[in-house]
Amino acid sequence: MSLLEVLNEWQDDAQTIRRHIHRHPELGFEEKATQALVVKLLTTYGVDEICTEFAETGVVAVIHGNQGLGQRIGLRADMDALPIDEENTFEHRSGCAGKMHACGHDGHTTMLLMAARYLALHRDFKGSAVLFFQPAEEGVGGAERMISEGVLERYPIDSCFALHNLPGIPAGQFAFREGPIMASSDRLFITVRGKSGHAGMPQVSRDPLLVATHIYQGIQGLVSRTFSPLEPVVISVTQIHGGETTNAIADEAYLSGTFRTLNQNTRDNITQRLETLVPNLARAFEMDAEFHLGPVTHPPTVNTPDETAQAVHAASTVVGAEKVKANTQPLMGSEDFAYFLDKVPGCYGFIGNGDHEPGCSLGLHNKKYDFNDTIIPTGAAYFVTLVQQLG
Repeated sequence: MSLLEVLNEWQDDAQTIRRHIHRHPELGFEEKATQALVVKLLTTYGVDEICTEFAETGVVAVIHGNQGLGQRIGLRADMDALPIDEENTFEHRSGCAGKMHACGHDGHTTMLLMAARYLALHRDFKGSAVLFFQPAEEGVGGAERMISEGVLERYPIDSCFALHNLPGIPAGQFAFREGPIMASSDRLFITVRGKSGHAGMPQVSRDPLLVATHIYQGIQGLVSRTFSPLEPVVISVTQIHGGETTNAIADEAYLSGTFRTLNQNTRDNITQRLETLVPNLARAFEMDAEFHLGPVTHPPTVNTPDETAQAVHAASTVVGAEKVKANTQPLMGSEDFAYFLDKVPGCYGFIGNGDHEPGCSLGLHNKKYDFNDTIIPTGAAYFVTLVQQLG
């Protein structure tokens, strides 16, 4: 039987696993039950080593091939859910209020488990496969934490690969891009300090909301007048807060939001400009303001040339070159797999979740989204093929 034929034989098992994880979603660094399930299954499959010592709920597994020495290929899947109330009514909907697998990490975990099962059973490759089941991808720093705790020193790899499902692409098709494929992500926080007073006598007060609105407009001007229109930059102020009543000017106002770019130099430039703009605008109105970044940030996700070519070749081997897009458009969302790619060469790519199927073609983070179980064998076959071809 071919690789895909074997994996298709396991489709019922894979669907059961995926839907079990979907019914029991866990947020970042809380994935205790998911971790236990992954460890149980990996043990059943007969992998050579299992480690649960990184990032509280992470799992690392190692599988050695029987074809001699070769490379150590890293494969990564994320495991966490989102703080979203699911609106689906199917049987495997979330059983936890306020938690939902609305991004398909349940499917990513299952694809990598199926790849582990095949690799451990057949071992028809050189070198080793190192599997990273990563917690806390959704904005709370799981990849950064695993790496800062030394996972790549304990389990060194020559290259690393990951897949994310993408609604809007036909089910099972692939999309890759050399260079930046996902944007950086930084959270901005601004505090403006004024002087409270009666709303009818603003001349004896210092209105921080006035400065907040000037800072908001100044930020938009940064994008349109100081950065090249050919360089993707997004700065979104998503919150402005200040005041408690209608007849009093507040002491302080607060702004927060995010900025994204595909270029690290541009990212650094934005930070420097905000550090200049914010306090100086406030000073013009005899007030103080400070800007700082949030604790969790992501650099751009940048694919290396050789590994991108290898990913395209592996996907083409699985589904045919006509179903693989080698130069897809980058997205301005972020991905903490960027931290792996900052340390080792590799490629992050997309697998189509469907372009018309109910639920599966809805956007990520939608309350009625669902992962497409039919693509699990295809995604697992891609991972296996990478190991077979690169080892």
